[in-house]
Amino acid sequence: MKEGISKSSRKLTMTRLETWATPGVPDVVIQDELGLFHFVELKHTGGKAIELSPHQVTWMDLHKNGSAWILVRQSKAKQTDTVRVYHASKAIDVRMEGTDCSPDLFVEAPYNWDEIMGLICPIRSHIRGESNNLTEELRHGV
Repeated sequence: MKEGISKSSRKLTMTRLETWATPGVPDVVIQDELGLFHFVELKHTGGKAIELSPHQVTWMDLHKNGSAWILVRQSKAKQTDTVRVYHASKAIDVRMEGTDCSPDLFVEAPYNWDEIMGLICPIRSHIRGESNNLTEELRHGV
């Protein structure tokens, strides 16, 4: 992911979280150009199953109203690698259904990191109300 962010045209700051004190906290926190934070749980699978622990599912479910994501890289022999991105609100389904769960974004290698980061860290917020223009809301103090 660090390599992917460096390939993106965005000015994002990524911090890898190593937290044994609080189980379930995602692997990475990203700060976007507006200073907003986005959490990403990183997973890799060679099959259908996506191994989310009960703590990870609980954390994602508690933070499903924010910018929290599960990024899954799937590598299978003799097949093109893929990345699936799921919003935190799908954590229970991701644990139960694995790669059969419909992702919010599906990309094949070589990955378009601007597209991936555009979903995880949108310039236009996926969290805010109807205007959905975070830049304007911040500029006007909303």
